[in-house]
Amino acid sequence: MDLFEYINEKKGNSESPLASRMRPQKLEEIVGQEHILGSDKLLYRAILADKLQSLIFYGPPGTGKTTIAKVVAHTTKAHFIVLNATTSGKADIVKAVEDAKVQRSLSGKKTIIFIDEIHRFNKAQQDALLPYTEDGTLVLIGATTENPYFEVNRALISRSLVFELRPLGIQDIKKIIKEAIYHKDRGLGVYKADITEEAMDYLAINTSGDARSALNAIELAVMTTERSEDGIIHITTEVLEECMQKKLLHYDKNGDNHYDIISAFIKSMRGSDKDAAVHYLARMIEAGEDPKFIARRIIICASEDVGNADPQALVVATNAMMAVERIGMPEGRIILAQATLYVACAPKSNASCLAIDRAMQDVRTKDIGVVPNHLRDGHYSGAKEMGHSVGYLYAHDYPHHYVEQQYLPDKLKHSIYYELTEEGYEKRIQSMLAERQGLKNP
Repeated sequence: MDLFEYINEKKGNSESPLASRMRPQKLEEIVGQEHILGSDKLLYRAILADKLQSLIFYGPPGTGKTTIAKVVAHTTKAHFIVLNATTSGKADIVKAVEDAKVQRSLSGKKTIIFIDEIHRFNKAQQDALLPYTEDGTLVLIGATTENPYFEVNRALISRSLVFELRPLGIQDIKKIIKEAIYHKDRGLGVYKADITEEAMDYLAINTSGDARSALNAIELAVMTTERSEDGIIHITTEVLEECMQKKLLHYDKNGDNHYDIISAFIKSMRGSDKDAAVHYLARMIEAGEDPKFIARRIIICASEDVGNADPQALVVATNAMMAVERIGMPEGRIILAQATLYVACAPKSNASCLAIDRAMQDVRTKDIGVVPNHLRDGHYSGAKEMGHSVGYLYAHDYPHHYVEQQYLPDKLKHSIYYELTEEGYEKRIQSMLAERQGLKNP
């Protein structure tokens, strides 16, 4: 159904889904998103003044992207066109432009085009919008669950204001639930249903800030629960557990939330927060993330963030990946948890990572010179005549299997890449190097 055709709503069509009937039609009816829709905020003022420029709304499902677009439809004096990027193409954009030009010439009205799932338009389709948003033929309102800075053309982003919508808070969801249960015109008030405070808490928590999911769940609960002897449909936590079956997790393995969770997972291990690390691991496992993907990230963290402060971390992480591949899930969750917690609790050093980055930077940007003659290969005919390998000191011929000699090229011989820390095993490495070089620890 076209989002901005309100025939059914005006007729009070009771067969429309509850989430559709309860959708706010005025700014003051919108629940949540005060960070962008507070009375002192730019977006609020622009909608009321009908002075909108191109906008992109970005956020999880059920947070109000389409709702805000619909409010604009109710309050603006502009001509509105609606497209869904999953079913529309370049031809639809061309037709929208033609309609916009007709509207402007006949009535002087500007045209706002609402494109849901705009990230599903390919580059050519998004490019087709550019000249018309640039010259004012179209004012774009795009909605996406994906990070627009990754999924939407930069040129289109530069012509738009990007607003991030956040998951609704528990109190926001509870307010929406109460309105839906007791509102007699648009809600479920005619069914004489009631809901306990505990049930509202359960629903608010387990829909993860998604108002649409909360409304769908409460509608199903009311429609499938028998009326009690007192004539009331009582919605309890037990009823909602049956309707929902499982907590809704906002985790798209191919989407932006996927990267947010894995980022939080890695940063928690790096930050030595064992509980946060295992929490994000649980979210990924529960959402069906590929365990091999998780294991690879643990391996990277073990090397990049733990390094030689605890070389065993890489061993644990690598073996965890092999074990998960052989054991599979659900038992693999235990292996992943063990590796995650080992890496999170291990001493930290990124000295190895910094060392290779420094060395590669020199290789890319400096005159690095040639390999010293005494280090060159001397195992072929004529090598000695060229001085290759001549003067090389074989370390195993010396006490403690160490002898001082130049290894770096002449032009880099004073370079230091690996700066050891005082953490974990790296402190011991420092002691061994000092002893080997005939130095005393400071």
